[in-house]
Amino acid sequence: MALPLLLLLELALYASCFICGIVTAALVTVVQGHSEGKCLLYGELTYNESGKVINVTSFSHPSLCYFLSAISVCVAIFCFSLTLYWVYSSCVDGEVRSRERLWLNVTLGMCGVFLFFLLISGCVLKIGRDKLCKSLTQPLFNRCDVAQDYPWAPPYSGSKFYSNLQSAETSVWVNFFFWLIIGGLTFFQRRKGSAEYRGGGEDAGATPSETEPFLARPGRP
Repeated sequence: MALPLLLLLELALYASCFICGIVTAALVTVVQGHSEGKCLLYGELTYNESGKVINVTSFSHPSLCYFLSAISVCVAIFCFSLTLYWVYSSCVDGEVRSRERLWLNVTLGMCGVFLFFLLISGCVLKIGRDKLCKSLTQPLFNRCDVAQDYPWAPPYSGSKFYSNLQSAETSVWVNFFFWLIIGGLTFFQRRKGSAEYRGGGEDAGATPSETEPFLARPGRP
């Protein structure tokens, strides 16, 4: 059975959110790996003019980057699970099971939770990266992305740290926007009660005898 149009759109959004979540987690992990497992966000950088290298003078707690990665992975797992469920229902079972009002409410609740944590993640990435970049006060670094082209003091590496953090932030905000659309679609389906997800109505093609109750109520004298 073909999937309804609204559900197809929703599945496409889930697939996009899955990709965004994986990209965010991967980029944050790469930056953290180049910093020996430490978190650069909200850290401080200084330029050693004599050695021509960039020193990392402070980091934030590693749990901050772990938090960002964990949120993105949780969103990706949820999206993957929902997509797999509906594809299985359509292709293997041969039918699309009705979406009850309860599950629409659950989806709306998850939308609210994910939107909240994605908003926090986006703000943390934005503010943390800006604070890191502002610590380089030398006129040589009038743009933060210049710092990723300079050698860093061992054992740290600044290879593409700015580009990766910026891409991770962009991925979070795109993910946030997609979840806004998913929430709108779910709310619309909940309010309108789309015919594709209703299973309690009478069959329009049934004969009168098929729609009569099994035990007829006796008529009043």
